[in-house]
Amino acid sequence: MALAWALAIFFSLTVHEFSHALVAKWRGDRTAEREGRLTLNPLAHIDPVGLIMLFVVGFGWAKPVPYNPYNLKDPKWDSVKIALAGPASNLIMASACGLALRLLLGNGVIDGLNLLAIFLFLMILLNLFLLFFNIIPIHPLDGSKLFFALFDHPKYAELRNFVALRGPQILLLLIVISFLTPFNVFFFVTAPSFFVCDTILGGSCLNFFSLIFSLI
Repeated sequence: MALAWALAIFFSLTVHEFSHALVAKWRGDRTAEREGRLTLNPLAHIDPVGLIMLFVVGFGWAKPVPYNPYNLKDPKWDSVKIALAGPASNLIMASACGLALRLLLGNGVIDGLNLLAIFLFLMILLNLFLLFFNIIPIHPLDGSKLFFALFDHPKYAELRNFVALRGPQILLLLIVISFLTPFNVFFFVTAPSFFVCDTILGGSCLNFFSLIFSLI
C-alpha cells in the first residue's frame, strides 16, 4: 500500500512538472530544458523537503520549473499556458487511470482490492487533488498566473500585490489549520476531487478511499 502511494506521488508530480517544461519549450523558452527539467525522471523534479512534507503531513511540493518570460512568443498568456499545463496534465492522468481501472474491473481482470486497482485509484484521486489545489489563484500556485493575467490593469495593482505578497502566508495558514484541527479547510479541493472521481469511476470514491485505508 505504501509503495502504491509513493509511486502515485512520484508519477503525478513528475508529469505535472514535465508538462510545465514541455509547454515552455513549445512557446519558445528552453530554460527548463537546459536545466534538465524536460524529463520524466522523478529525480529532476523532486524537492526532498517538499516530498517529506507530502508523506508526513499530506502537503508538499516539487521543484518549480524555471522559465524566462522574455523568450516567450506571448509573455502574458504563454505564462498562463505554462502554468495551467501542470493541472491539465493531472486531469489527463486522472482520466486515463480512470479508464484503465474501469476496463480492468469491468472485464474481471482484477478485483477492487488488487494492488494495481489501488494504485490506479490513488493516481486518480491524487491527480485530482493536485489539479484543484494548483488552480487556486494564490501565489505561488499555478492558478495565480491566470489571476495576474486577468487582473493586469493598473487599477488592480493593489490587489495583485496582496495576492503576491500575502498569498504564501494565507496558504501556509490554511495548511496549519488543516493539520492542527479537524476542520477540512480545503473542502474546495477535496469536494470537487471526489465529485469528479465519482463521475470517472461511476461509484463512490470516498467509500473506496475509506475502505482502502481501513485495511492498513
